[in-house]
Amino acid sequence: MTDAAMPGSLRVGQGFDVHRFSGDPGRALILGGVTVPGAAGLAGHSDADVVAHAVAEALLGAAGLGDLGRHFPASDPTWAGAHSMELLGQVSRMVGAQGMALVNADCTVVCERPRLVDHTDEMARRLQGVLGAPVSVKAKRAEGLGAIGRVEGIACMAVVLLASAP
Repeated sequence: MTDAAMPGSLRVGQGFDVHRFSGDPGRALILGGVTVPGAAGLAGHSDADVVAHAVAEALLGAAGLGDLGRHFPASDPTWAGAHSMELLGQVSRMVGAQGMALVNADCTVVCERPRLVDHTDEMARRLQGVLGAPVSVKAKRAEGLGAIGRVEGIACMAVVLLASAP
């Protein structure tokens, strides 16, 4: 089988996304489906939820379905302002159509500011609600290094484990 996992097999996927902060003072910061109050939002064609995007990338990679831009291109006005958690739900259904199910997901959000520790549990709950599987979300600082350390944006890395139907 080339496009789908063999019955009983496991597939690992990794995802990454990064967005710079928006210059729009009215744009909300949304991470893992959670609006972070008082924080500058991220620039992007959709709502720029780097956590949902990284998880979606990991799911697509594990399922051998390419990347997020292939399915939801920024050049398509249909996706302008899209809610990334809805896109993540669509990706999850695409993975299910391939005969695979999420075992778990693990995310690491990297930003200098805002502090996210008070929001990570809610992010995990919202992601679990969309994906129907355990999700962990951790927040880390870049310790002042690079663009993330200079508070130019936020990045997220995600890893998922999929199991194929027996």
